[in-house]
Amino acid sequence: MAFANPSASRPQGPRPPRPAGGGARRRRNPLVITALVLLVIVFAVVLMAQFWTEVMWFDQLGFATVLWTEWGTRAVLFALGFLVMAAAIFTSVTIAYRSRPIYAPSNREQVSLDQYREAIEPLRKVVVVVGPAVVGLFAGVAASQQWSTVQLWLNSTPVGTKDPQYGIDLGFYLFQLPGIRFVVSYVMATVILAGIAGLVTHYLYGGLRIGPSNGTPRTTKAARVQLSVTAAILMLVIAGNYWLDQYSVLTSQGDRFEGASYTDVNAVIPSKQILAAIAVLVALMFIFTAVRGTWRIPALGIGVMVVGAVAIGGIYPAVVQRFQVNPNQQESEAPYIQRNIDATLAAYNLEDVETQSYDAKTDATPGALREDADTTASIRLLDPQEVSPSFRQLEQIRGFYSFADTLSVDRYEIGGESRDTVIAVREIDLDGLDANRRNWNSDATIYTHGYGVVAAYGNVTSRTGAPDFWEAGIPSTGELGDYEPRIYFGQNSPDYSIVGAPEGTDGWEFDYPSDDAENGAVTTSFPTDKVSAGPKIDNLWNKLLYSIKFGSEQILFSDRVTSESQILYDRDPVERVQKVAPYLTLDGRVYPAVVDGRVVWMVDGYTTSDQYPYAARQSLEDATTDSLTQTSSTVQALEPRTVNYIRNSVKATVDAYDGSVTLYAWDTEDPVLKTWAKVFDNTLTPASEISSDLMSHIRYPEDLFKVQRTLLGQYHVTDPNTFFTGSDFWRTPNDPTAGEQAGVAQPPYYLTLQMPGQDEASFSLMSTYIPTGSSARDVLTGYVAVDAEAGSEAGNPADTYGQIRLLELPRDSTIPGPNQMNNNFSSTPAVSNELNILERGGSSVIRGNLLTLPVGGGLLYVQPVYVQASSGTQVPLLQRVLVAFGDQIGFASTLDEALDQVFGGDSGTQAGDAGNEIVDPDTGDGGDTGDSSAGGTPDPDATAAPSPDPTAAPSGDATSRRTDALNRAEQALTDGQEALANNDFAAYGEAQARLQQALEDAIAADSESSGG
Repeated sequence: MAFANPSASRPQGPRPPRPAGGGARRRRNPLVITALVLLVIVFAVVLMAQFWTEVMWFDQLGFATVLWTEWGTRAVLFALGFLVMAAAIFTSVTIAYRSRPIYAPSNREQVSLDQYREAIEPLRKVVVVVGPAVVGLFAGVAASQQWSTVQLWLNSTPVGTKDPQYGIDLGFYLFQLPGIRFVVSYVMATVILAGIAGLVTHYLYGGLRIGPSNGTPRTTKAARVQLSVTAAILMLVIAGNYWLDQYSVLTSQGDRFEGASYTDVNAVIPSKQILAAIAVLVALMFIFTAVRGTWRIPALGIGVMVVGAVAIGGIYPAVVQRFQVNPNQQESEAPYIQRNIDATLAAYNLEDVETQSYDAKTDATPGALREDADTTASIRLLDPQEVSPSFRQLEQIRGFYSFADTLSVDRYEIGGESRDTVIAVREIDLDGLDANRRNWNSDATIYTHGYGVVAAYGNVTSRTGAPDFWEAGIPSTGELGDYEPRIYFGQNSPDYSIVGAPEGTDGWEFDYPSDDAENGAVTTSFPTDKVSAGPKIDNLWNKLLYSIKFGSEQILFSDRVTSESQILYDRDPVERVQKVAPYLTLDGRVYPAVVDGRVVWMVDGYTTSDQYPYAARQSLEDATTDSLTQTSSTVQALEPRTVNYIRNSVKATVDAYDGSVTLYAWDTEDPVLKTWAKVFDNTLTPASEISSDLMSHIRYPEDLFKVQRTLLGQYHVTDPNTFFTGSDFWRTPNDPTAGEQAGVAQPPYYLTLQMPGQDEASFSLMSTYIPTGSSARDVLTGYVAVDAEAGSEAGNPADTYGQIRLLELPRDSTIPGPNQMNNNFSSTPAVSNELNILERGGSSVIRGNLLTLPVGGGLLYVQPVYVQASSGTQVPLLQRVLVAFGDQIGFASTLDEALDQVFGGDSGTQAGDAGNEIVDPDTGDGGDTGDSSAGGTPDPDATAAPSPDPTAAPSGDATSRRTDALNRAEQALTDGQEALANNDFAAYGEAQARLQQALEDAIAADSESSGG
């Protein structure tokens, strides 16, 4: 059987050319397809490495609802924003194109447009789809950023207080108004862009002409209707915007105060209402144009609207301000200033400040501190900003441990007595490891955690001036008892660690060094079978995701990543709380506490708003920036936001061992927290579940106090007439010890003190005030303190917690401010001479925090003075204490001695370091070595007596004795620093004793040579 050749019937000859774009499709290269598929897979996996690992992190922590609520809200808003904007523009362009005239009038303008149409036509379909989609994409992204605004609107809570202008509940301003304004603004942008798109399309296709009319309409009927309806919608939206403006005036910022002023109430608000009505009228005019076909009426309306905006919205309020308010401004504005004062005090929780006049004494009489024994005994001598190097040198143990550069002050019960404590956590520091021995195994699986806390008394030091630790060592020993010492989560934790090992495997995680252990170290393994601290990486998929997330292939291939492994990351307490509570503003200082056998990080969270009617606006960054935030890496100012409402609504804890986060609803009356509790259901724990141990470590947060003290500088004035003049405004003084950061505010200090009128001393946070103005005298005008101790009753804070007490000094006060007192200290000859001597021999003097206390009927200044080596190993050790009351200054090796100097030899009580003087060496002469303080003069005969002891002063004239004393002081300083470098504290104490004797001799010689 023969088969016909199919080609035989085809006509012979050359094949005709294929039409352009036609013919058989070219085969796609399989390699290209494979590459594209692989590229998509890689992109998807990389995306999952960021997306799914977040889901695992939140799920492990028990806050998955937070993530899904935020992402879900963002997704819905993005979709709505995208669809509304894209659909509006697409619809506008489509309607304009489909209603284009078939035969456009022929003129020069149209001929030019024909060329553009010919160029655009091949891409028209793409442009009509892609253009709206691109604009919609940007609109969707912008809309998704407003997820919190929308959630607050949808879940708004009544405040129970009405605004003084309209009588509307404040919840409308805090929650609903921002959401409504967002929608109005978005709709306005959509209408404008859709209108522009339709206008351009009509113009391009002849529905709208700009040139001479030649007796023909400039717009087709279709173009007129579409543009008129669009303009009418825009006018209605503008009318709505004007109407909302009258409410937003109540949160506007004026020249002297925030909120609606006389002019706003009597001119601006009525003008907004009138302009809203005009806009509605103009919208009706555009509807009339769409029906009847004339542009003259809406054009007239637009003109009226523009004139009205200028005359009614601008000129009229200016005339009222100029001719009605300014001539009688103080009287006219008084009612509105009072509204501002009342709202500000309510918004910042300052309504219940206890204010009293305090006529501070300046005469230091013997026994003056007898009634302030508790305060005096608790005066803190350890400056938590300065003693971190001492903690590091004395308790670091190994170079891969570290302490924060600024330590924390807390209260602990020791021996049945509540004591101020400086406390620090010993965290792991990978930078301290030997660089030659660092590798992935050591960084990620061995050195995974820190170990233990270190605590020292705040009001006393050792006899060498070092911190007097009551909890120290590794393993920790002291008064805290048994607690879980391992610190897996902290402020200096590694980026990630992998913990856990199979059962029966020797733990490879380094715990602490020990001479009794094999290889000199005790090791451990995190019990992942019992405790969940991070997402599991027990399968290939999770290993792959985390390998990509952290850019580490070792996670995928290491034998130490097993079926029992968990990965710990995002370990900073602030970061963890911020992620699970994105609505909170977090305090810039986090502090550790040992609570119920665990180390926890205490984090204060604030709810804020900038929509509280009439309340003063305050920059959080400006209010919380001080000398401490400028120099410390662990204490930060708040974010640069401006608010006019703030509450410490949440007390959060982060467990240092397993990283668990607990959010306690602290301020249950806060409407903002109530609203967020609806948004993120079941994420808050009632404050009633706070244990008594945890309650005893809750303290009043510093940043809230900083914001409140800033506002109180003005709003302690509650009389509107006095407030208007600003004659009694105060400010926080600059920190006199700031050094290179001079010109920044002095931070507040935690102290145990008894304010005038208080029944007993309490743990407090304090600050001072001086007059405003660059030329004002540096004298104290006020003193403010807040009860910072929440008590120890489970679930029930003390009634006095958060009570702010303000002392107002007389307006003719002569009490020196901190900077003036710092100058007084430096200019006192005996003080400056001894400080100069202490700075010789390679040592440097550090002036610690300058504390102010309202005791003895006046104000007492206390400042610790530390000495450390200028270079090399630096261990700040307390060597002297400066004290001042009025014009009396004391300077001694202990606070107790310095107080006695100031108060005529007897302060009436004892300081915490009473009896802690450095023991002077035996001079062999049996005489009195004299008083080394600034308040007394040593006996020159005693110090000049012949002595076989080389540390005693030699005989001779005063100049030679002074020179010899300085030389001996310099040698003693050098010996002391060498002893410190060798950790020989016995030798250091002996050197300090010689230094003390030499200083006494130098002062005695100075006194003799000056005739004193």
